[in-house]
Amino acid sequence: MLTDERRLMAIHAHPDDESSKGAGMMAKYATTGRVRVVTMTGGERGDILNPNLLHLAEEIMANISDVRRAEMHAAADALGIEHTWLGFVDSGLPEGDPLPPLPEGSFAAIDLDEPVRRLVREIREFRPQVVTTYDENGGYPHPDHIRTHEVTMAAVAAASNPDQYPDEGEPWRVLKVYYDVSFSLPRLTELHNAMVDRGVESPFGGWIERRKDTPAKKVDARVRVDKYFPQRDAALRAHATQIDPNGFFFATPRDLEAETWPWEEFTLAISHVGKVADVEADLFARIPGVEPLI
Repeated sequence: MLTDERRLMAIHAHPDDESSKGAGMMAKYATTGRVRVVTMTGGERGDILNPNLLHLAEEIMANISDVRRAEMHAAADALGIEHTWLGFVDSGLPEGDPLPPLPEGSFAAIDLDEPVRRLVREIREFRPQVVTTYDENGGYPHPDHIRTHEVTMAAVAAASNPDQYPDEGEPWRVLKVYYDVSFSLPRLTELHNAMVDRGVESPFGGWIERRKDTPAKKVDARVRVDKYFPQRDAALRAHATQIDPNGFFFATPRDLEAETWPWEEFTLAISHVGKVADVEADLFARIPGVEPLI
């Protein structure tokens, strides 16, 4: 059974990922349909990245699970979206050479079956036409991001198969899957150049230099979101332990960003409704029964 109500599911690894990757898009679609974020882990191994909170580090870290849950709740309210925890444990970002083993029982260390099962249940219950997640590299190579990609793609395939996980709801076929393209070199370059031209200090010069030889990601959709910058920024600030309010997320004046790069970009990974040669402006383009939204 199809639905003519827009339903989008965004699948992320940690609380705060949803606010830095596609948040404007989600706020936009939440005004005309339903958007649900599924967060794989609780972010329990995240560090305090906001220097303004370091004096509270001991108290925060003693209650980090509750703190990050409260932050996620506030971010979801800011974006106007629904939210579900899938219930797995943050793997952390391993460092060192050689890299240490992943913590036992953490999301990226466990077998795929249980995460896939739980996500199949979410997909079949929510019935999204569109799913967004990370590419095979996780957007960047965090083990939980890579595992989120693996679980998402397996669950999308299994959700439509009545022979897989038959106790987890009626089968549902997701019609389109997109990968988020957040911090692309073209975006950073355009913002950097515009800031330099205006005489605004840019934090992106080093990023551009480090990424100059990185192959460009294919862009199939560009969703205009400048009207939703306030919701996106409020969601970012809600993750107070993870986002420095004086950091790079807020370095670009918003009027300049709206003039220079008012979009969020996505790569079409799966489509059961065909493809077109042009870059599309709506992730729901060609979805049967759903009016295009620009």
